[in-house]
Amino acid sequence: MLPVRTEMGAMTPPLKNDLTHTVFVLVHGAWHGSWQWAATQRALTGLGSASVAVDLPGHGFDAPLPTGYLLPGRPGLLTEKSRLAEVTMEDCAAAVLDTLRRVRRYGRVVLVAHSAGGGPASLAAERAPELVDRIVYLSAFVPGGRPRFFDYLGAPENAAARGRSLNLGDPEALGAVRIDPLSPDPAYIEELRQTHYHDTPADRFDRWRSALSPDLPLAVPATPVVLTAARWGRIPRTFLRCAEDRALPTAVQDLMIAEADRAVPDEPFTVHTLPGSHSPFAARPQELAEALVR
Repeated sequence: MLPVRTEMGAMTPPLKNDLTHTVFVLVHGAWHGSWQWAATQRALTGLGSASVAVDLPGHGFDAPLPTGYLLPGRPGLLTEKSRLAEVTMEDCAAAVLDTLRRVRRYGRVVLVAHSAGGGPASLAAERAPELVDRIVYLSAFVPGGRPRFFDYLGAPENAAARGRSLNLGDPEALGAVRIDPLSPDPAYIEELRQTHYHDTPADRFDRWRSALSPDLPLAVPATPVVLTAARWGRIPRTFLRCAEDRALPTAVQDLMIAEADRAVPDEPFTVHTLPGSHSPFAARPQELAEALVR
């Protein structure tokens, strides 16, 4: 690209292409990991953009499992305290911050969070807004109006959500929200599919559920995240709604958007709607990547 001549005749360096100098930092949701984004990352690469996916503490292929999770009869699955019980929201935000600091030197940074990942991503942005040029919530928790994800999960607007029957045991006693992606019960597995992946091909869904971790550290949905207008609120933000989301219905997505905009009105959400379920990275990663670069 050639330099640009200004009206005064001086030569100025060309502007960087926004896409080729943008890095997407991708934060997964509950029970997933950085692997969740692999197909979307391939699509982003094809569109000329770089990306890096974060593994939050207690997630990904290194996540510790309950001791009986892979044993016949699943001993202790309902009662064994999670080894993730001591993981904090600060720990999760620190993992996001570490990645943001590493990639900042490469140019514009867009932080993308899915579902429960909205809490750690928001706290990271609040801690270091200078590291983020835009934050994108993909059907994700926004603590702008209410500080805990549980505050929205328990709201009347979320009454139509599916998946409550997937939770095992007492989260307070376990220190985690536990599910059983390897359950031998066909009805349980069908509820998992209908909740999160109803538009993902059946053969692909079986691969996805086998990679899920059973434990979400309780701190992720239960810890208050306090945001300020001066820090988080100064970052341009986008919400990607999932139109047929059964895990986090559009009514509660819209509630989070509206309450955040009321709390921080100077930088309101840009809102776009995607077709399909809570998991577009599984069902239509190319469309998701195209939405992100737009």
